[in-house]
Amino acid sequence: MPMPGASGGVGSASYAGLTFLMWFVMMIGMMLPSVGPTVLLFQRVARRAPGEEALARTATFLCGYLLVWFGFSAAATFLQLALIGAGWLDAMGVLTAPWTRSALLVAVGVYQWLPIKGACLEHCRSPAQFLVAAYRPGRIGALRMGLHHGLYCLGCCWALMLLLLIGGVMNLLWVAAISGLVFVEKLVAGGDRVRRGLGVAALLGAVALLLR
Repeated sequence: MPMPGASGGVGSASYAGLTFLMWFVMMIGMMLPSVGPTVLLFQRVARRAPGEEALARTATFLCGYLLVWFGFSAAATFLQLALIGAGWLDAMGVLTAPWTRSALLVAVGVYQWLPIKGACLEHCRSPAQFLVAAYRPGRIGALRMGLHHGLYCLGCCWALMLLLLIGGVMNLLWVAAISGLVFVEKLVAGGDRVRRGLGVAALLGAVALLLR
């Protein structure tokens, strides 16, 4: 993560640009492992379509998916700059006040139990059903399908991504841990139980922070 003093200050365009680049590269690295099976399945379906270039359609599908995380990275950059400006986030990308960390943990814990989280997770765990129901021909169709799938994936994972502000945006072990949680939730049997377990753990963590 760029340091404000070496990038013209928090309010500079260069710092904002580098911060956005950091978030987007991080989102690509964190989300590609869990979306890989869906992309490979899409490629198999695209190969069966007559007169269409499977590789180009698959690349377009992936671009549509990553566009969603491009937008999330822009929102995360804005949030990070605002929190640094307010003095709520330190140079390592960690929320400074215990009450802010507790509030975020409560929000994540509650969201893990909401029906919308379960619906988005079920969508991500059923790529074959999605590809059959939402299939559209051509490259524009592939782009729309990628956007469609990306929005469900965002609904599934955005709260977990904000946990980066608890352990630190610059903490690579924390980044890897959250990537692993996303992968387990979406692709491993029993992912729905993991979802609820994470919600309980987040709420307990919020209580522990307040008590401490």
